[in-house]
Amino acid sequence: MTHDFSSYGLWSLVIINSALFIFFAYSFGRPQTKRDWRSFGAFSAFLVALFTEMYGFPLTIYLLSGWLQSRFPDVDWFSHDAGHLLEMMFGWKANPHFGPFHLLSFAFIGGGFLLISVGWQALYQAQREKRLADTGIYARVRHPQYDGFVLVMLGFLVQWPTILTVAMFPVLVFMYWRLAKIEERESLAAFGDAYRDYMKRVPGFFPHLGSPSDRPRLGQP
Repeated sequence: MTHDFSSYGLWSLVIINSALFIFFAYSFGRPQTKRDWRSFGAFSAFLVALFTEMYGFPLTIYLLSGWLQSRFPDVDWFSHDAGHLLEMMFGWKANPHFGPFHLLSFAFIGGGFLLISVGWQALYQAQREKRLADTGIYARVRHPQYDGFVLVMLGFLVQWPTILTVAMFPVLVFMYWRLAKIEERESLAAFGDAYRDYMKRVPGFFPHLGSPSDRPRLGQP
């Protein structure tokens, strides 16, 4: 089988796409503290690893080529479209950019960036007013921005899974979980019982179904 390597080695696209999405994430997340910058740096490393394999060198395809070729012999695994592994493995014959997994990835990525943006706006407003952020998206979930970063990474994994980004994903999720716990300790020190009440009413990462107003506040029946 003739391999099409021309879709790789496009290092200018690696740089352009990495810079574009990193800037996009920065404009949505607005890191301020050293902790913010660490989480943003880890997220940026995820994006660089992703686009390096998407346009630079297909390490995952190279390492798995023997296994993939033996099970899916009709696919040219070194063509660019074959990087959409899930579409290829599930037999999607049309353009993979319109495949179900690719479209699902857009929903995750778009929803993730929306969460980051909305969360930042609500948090910034609360900080300006020197109050606890517990309205808007923060009335549904305590850590919407971390949820957003995880959704974006999950979307890219669905769209273009690689060995390195799959390995990085749980590490980054754990890192965001730890950062959330640190922030909660700081919020407890700053807001005391108000934040304890908030923690009892609002889940950390997975929002309750229904309207926040339907749930009783602490001390109510």
